[in-house]
Amino acid sequence: MERIGIAASKIAKGNLLLYNGYVILISFLLLLFLFVMVGSTVLFALIIIDYIVTEVAHVPFHKNRSFIYTVCMITLGVIMGIFHLVAVFKNIKFKKDS
Repeated sequence: MERIGIAASKIAKGNLLLYNGYVILISFLLLLFLFVMVGSTVLFALIIIDYIVTEVAHVPFHKNRSFIYTVCMITLGVIMGIFHLVAVFKNIKFKKDS
């Protein structure tokens, strides 16, 4: 998370408003990338579990599939949102360092 601040300070070159904007932008882009990567992995794992349970165990997993996907994605979104807030509040500056 410290690298977000380092990258933002190199881009902003001393401008505090730009620094804070870049901190928010970089952490949001990182959050979006991680959400897509982890979300697709979770979705792929759930599809494999659905296939195994349906074909091997003959249990109707597909009845609650949309609810399970919704709960997983909402939980992932909350966790990623907390990560984003921690990254922003750890790197944001209110006064310029001397």
